[in-house]
Amino acid sequence: MPEYLSPGVYVEEVDRGPRPIQGVSTATAAFVGFTEKAQLNQRVDGEVVITDLTNRPQLITNWSQFREHYGDFVEGAYLPHAVYGYLMNGGSRCYVLSVKTIPKAQAGLLGSDGKPYLIARAKQAGFDGLRLRVIIEGGNGSSPAPSSSAKKGSSKSDDKEEDDKSSGSSSSSSSSQEPFTLTVEREKTTGGWQVKEVLSNVTLVEVTTDDGKEVRVAYQNNKKPQWIDLIVPDIKATLAKMWPREQQQSLQIDKAQLTAPDSSDFQGDVSERTGVEGLEALDDVTMLCVPDLMTPMPGQELDLDMVRAVQNMMIGHCQRLGDRVAILDAPPNLSPQDIRKWRMDVAGFDSSYAALYYPWITVRDPLQKRNVSLPPSGHVAGIWARTDTQRGVHKAPANEVIGGATGLEYNLTKGEQDILNPIGVNCLRAFPGRGIRVWGARTLSSDPAWRYINVRRLFNFVEKSIEQGTQWVVFEPNDRTLWARVKRDVTAFLKEVFRTGALFGNTPGEAFYVKCDDELNPPESRDLGRLVIEVGLSPVKPAEFVIFRISQWAGVGGEEEGGEAEGGEG
Repeated sequence: MPEYLSPGVYVEEVDRGPRPIQGVSTATAAFVGFTEKAQLNQRVDGEVVITDLTNRPQLITNWSQFREHYGDFVEGAYLPHAVYGYLMNGGSRCYVLSVKTIPKAQAGLLGSDGKPYLIARAKQAGFDGLRLRVIIEGGNGSSPAPSSSAKKGSSKSDDKEEDDKSSGSSSSSSSSQEPFTLTVEREKTTGGWQVKEVLSNVTLVEVTTDDGKEVRVAYQNNKKPQWIDLIVPDIKATLAKMWPREQQQSLQIDKAQLTAPDSSDFQGDVSERTGVEGLEALDDVTMLCVPDLMTPMPGQELDLDMVRAVQNMMIGHCQRLGDRVAILDAPPNLSPQDIRKWRMDVAGFDSSYAALYYPWITVRDPLQKRNVSLPPSGHVAGIWARTDTQRGVHKAPANEVIGGATGLEYNLTKGEQDILNPIGVNCLRAFPGRGIRVWGARTLSSDPAWRYINVRRLFNFVEKSIEQGTQWVVFEPNDRTLWARVKRDVTAFLKEVFRTGALFGNTPGEAFYVKCDDELNPPESRDLGRLVIEVGLSPVKPAEFVIFRISQWAGVGGEEEGGEAEGGEG
């Protein structure tokens, strides 16, 4: 209580006005999977400091930002395609969590003393580099050497892949060494090898720079390889020793990087803020996607038991937090009968906090310059975000074109969808002249009240908004004045929701109710420190089945029975 001790005029501000409840954002996705790299480069005191971002979620708002932190498209990782599809289809912000990186394949080239010095590294990261091999001919004329793995040595940040146009006070090459020929071959899917490029008269030169002498690679007519990079590691060796002998080397990736992840790698730990469970610390996430759950390691098959375990974990995570929904991908290469068996007999999911989409989509891969199949969850998440922005969270995210999709892994017919839609499998369909569209909006719940995605997400939106907008109520005096203020604020918020068309009814009174009275808050409940407010909503359901009943009609005056007829235009 204020004190009034001396005569005068006292001006006091009294907080009696409403406290508006603001709707929370519903268009923020989280992606968990594999990337080319996971690092943050920062300049501190003139030096570049590299921070490892593995298992550390980062907010991404555009594709350039993603490439800076996580690299480009990479074979063996679906996450870059998922994020790109999300942004293309209307998403504006998302969190990316990389649980595994897929580096560039490389091989050490043996020098004249039989030790590896030069490193041949694939231009592009990913598993495709494992299909490359390098052949060195000429040089010092030594006999071909057996294949060896890449030498793990540090290299300069610019990879020191330079030609004799590079700056330097002087350059020289060993007169006793002959130029060598570099051939790059790629293994064909049908077996055998195909020559991709041949570079003749490749030499090593010693260049004097401000930092001393350096060895660099010089190419004829400055024509550098298109498939690999030749890197000179930062080691002390003579030019004669580093000169590659005749050999044939297959590019490799460290075996530790090729270990198949298990369910714990995806799950992570909330206390360490890793994996899916670590996303609990991010309150603004509303969609969860794990596209690389469908990525097998080279030479291995997809573990469907692990897929089921991780997807169950995703559903449990969303149910426990109650503010996000998991977008699940169907396993690849399944027919409608197979996906029905997977849904009902194998997975058996039953939750309103998850939605399953089938089949996979095909997109144009700018890296491989061909169409590739990939899980649709990233593109679907973008459609969810676009629908939220343009129409509202109450609109079912269906009958929307999938931007970037060039085809489907399996073209469904209406009859095939008839067996999938009732069990909660949302189908992607191609329609002549209308593109490839999302043609389903159901959750995986067996409860008819939570059948539709938009109903689940509308309640998530309302619950989260009320939770954040009524934090001021905690520890306030629990009396009828407080009850009236809370009821007023919640009612005002739901009226705005009603005006957007999210609730069914001609008036707010038909669309919702808010109750906070003595019946809900008796003395024994108040003694426990409880304040109970009851809210009822009548959500709008989507028109999933549009039925026109058409019959023959004799026209006005043509019927003697049936009373007065109406038709035509007045």
